[in-house]
Amino acid sequence: MTGGGVVDDEDMPGGEADREPDPSDSLRTFGAVMQALREHAGYSRTEFADLVRFSKHTVESVELGLRMPDMALVERSEDALGNTGALRKSSKYVTRGRGDVGLAAWFRQWARLERVAVSLCTYECRLVPGLLQSEGYARAVFEGTVPVAPDSLLEDFMARRMERQRMLFERPTTPFSFIVEEHVFRRRFGNPDQMREMFDHVLELSAPRNVTLQVVPLEAGLHACLDGPVQLLETPKGQRLAYSEGQQNGRLISDVKEVSLLCQRYDTLRSQALNAKDSRSLLERLRGEL
Repeated sequence: MTGGGVVDDEDMPGGEADREPDPSDSLRTFGAVMQALREHAGYSRTEFADLVRFSKHTVESVELGLRMPDMALVERSEDALGNTGALRKSSKYVTRGRGDVGLAAWFRQWARLERVAVSLCTYECRLVPGLLQSEGYARAVFEGTVPVAPDSLLEDFMARRMERQRMLFERPTTPFSFIVEEHVFRRRFGNPDQMREMFDHVLELSAPRNVTLQVVPLEAGLHACLDGPVQLLETPKGQRLAYSEGQQNGRLISDVKEVSLLCQRYDTLRSQALNAKDSRSLLERLRGEL
């Protein structure tokens, strides 16, 4: 906390862990339903993985209750398995415990605020924002961390990241705004197929009407947000808060004047970035160049 500001406790989600069902039970139940629908449709795991454009390992992990289902996987599985609505509806009740597992300690309070925010804005100049990362991209990010994370933690990190993305679909009236530097999308990782998957995932998650993605083109030059990435949100009680992250640390900002300054910078950058339509066109062009 900075500048003597106070975060209203009434805006923080409380007692969630006490109300959640056993995480292993909910994950196993969802996985069993997905497996039963897949087998009823006559698909092997390999065939189904190809159909929904996820790895066989991911499909198997979800069916065995070992990981949270990515929202894109839920939607594609619905399309492939007859649109019964069973997966889409049941995915809303799948939990993984306290929700802090797989999150850096300094990010946890912000993550809890995200879950109740009435609007969320993100500027990123280092990497694709976590809420838009594809599975392959997120795994590459986590695998590249130093010190190296053990496999058990890596899976927690992956599950939590994919789980957070469900907000974009589950809260269709909450506005999400993203401003990302073009060079972030030009940074190569993995192979061309993984790069294309990343672009497809970003384009899919930014397609809903409540999600806006703007790209700051390389030719935009210097701008007001060069101090680094920032996130902004508004709580249900109308309080505006900010979050700034660096090497091995994060800072929740509640000071009214400081948050106001960051909002002004974000709004200024909005006018300098490409509009949503042109941003999508740029990402589609970059995808086509692979």
